[in-house]
Amino acid sequence: MKWIAGCVAFLLSAAAAAAQDRPPPSECLAIAQSLPRVMYASLSRVAANRGDVTITYAGHSTYIIETPGDMTIATDFSGAYTAGKSPNVVTMNRAHSTHYTLNPDPRIAHVLHGWGENGQPARHAKMIGDVLIRNVTTDIRAFRFDSEALQKDGNSIFIFEVAGLCIGHLGHLHHPLDETHYAAIGRLDIVMVPIDGTFTMSLDGVSEITRRLRSSIVLPMHRFATPFSEFLARMNGQFEMDIRPERSFSVSRDTLPKKPTMIVLDGV
Repeated sequence: MKWIAGCVAFLLSAAAAAAQDRPPPSECLAIAQSLPRVMYASLSRVAANRGDVTITYAGHSTYIIETPGDMTIATDFSGAYTAGKSPNVVTMNRAHSTHYTLNPDPRIAHVLHGWGENGQPARHAKMIGDVLIRNVTTDIRAFRFDSEALQKDGNSIFIFEVAGLCIGHLGHLHHPLDETHYAAIGRLDIVMVPIDGTFTMSLDGVSEITRRLRSSIVLPMHRFATPFSEFLARMNGQFEMDIRPERSFSVSRDTLPKKPTMIVLDGV
């Protein structure tokens, strides 16, 4: 009997450890049932994770996301843009040095690269504090801005699931998305979109992706001198524009705008 009890205890312990290693199910995926490596939608965390998320534009492609559970995340982090906030988590893409650093502050607890090693794609799907962070890889141009050659899986679209919100950062996106990408991304309530029109994608290309995602809030980034009107004109009247004098705003699932809106923060 003691031997049986010991076996049962061991199996229960192993099962608990395996459960801890598995990422929680995504709340933003409700489609693509037949696709491999896709996590399915679950509303189990929504009620328990209500609260405001604060988003601050720091510069270039870096937005700071502050969660109700006191996690601070910096996107496309190079160390140059922090908005005076010390992040717990940073995500990076390696198209150019303005989007990553190989020498981040050692006090940053979680450094997530958008590229993999040894020819393998980066794969992230983990709970950090109150936010599930996952990625969908895309390709980047291999050498020059005008090069046709693509480096497979060199960029990541990072997705942050927190407080019932699905927040996506397209990174240094260089090509259109296919149906597999859209299925792996799922729903995005808020999306951060590069609108330079040259170094990443053309305005026509990125506006098509933005229309397809149809997020409640579009946050432009990586703008340089692109007139906002040129990007908005390609939205076919589907999006409003809200220009704000502040660098930050707070949002919850309940306060998302009823019509898709491009919010332009100070500094963009």
